[in-house]
Amino acid sequence: ALTLGALSSMPFAPAVAQAGFKEGTDYFKLSQAVPTETAKGRIEVLEFFWYNCPHCNAFEPALSAWSKKLPKDVELRRVPVRFRETFEAQQRAYYVLEALGKVEELQSKMFAAIHVEKQTLEKQDALVVWAEKNGIPAAKFNELFNSFSVVSKARRAAQLQEQFKVEGVPALGIGGRFYVDGSLAGSMERALQITDFLVSEIRKGR
Repeated sequence: ALTLGALSSMPFAPAVAQAGFKEGTDYFKLSQAVPTETAKGRIEVLEFFWYNCPHCNAFEPALSAWSKKLPKDVELRRVPVRFRETFEAQQRAYYVLEALGKVEELQSKMFAAIHVEKQTLEKQDALVVWAEKNGIPAAKFNELFNSFSVVSKARRAAQLQEQFKVEGVPALGIGGRFYVDGSLAGSMERALQITDFLVSEIRKGR
């Protein structure tokens, strides 16, 4: 994890203008490719995050702005990490939001509740209260939270974290082949530039 600046106010230089992105220094190529969940001809970008992480909170506005400008062949998918078992409740909460189609509406509100309002949202009961305040009935939240689909997605997220060898967040996985984070890139702004570069490399058949 890194100390990030006000990313949302920083300009994003075109990746094509960047020279000298080096494999093994600025980003890693995985020794074994990870299967993606996108359709043929599309490129998957994963964001590994944790709601309690202040750096993920700082990165969210920039990531959201970046995602709105993605080419049609690039798909962003968020992956909540599980460095400890206590992270699982927030993992499942994310997949509840996804199942309800409310990630775009409530992702930033979850971050704000934790980092601005200083709410402790680490257990199911506290997450249920937060969900109700944001228009999700408790019964529906609990049903999805405990569903096979959500539990399976949380388990798969933990597997992806291991396959990409994620050691800190936020971090990005590109095309099932590449990994970059702020420590490697120097900043998450530059990590997004590297991501754009790697997407273009994948298009070229790299």
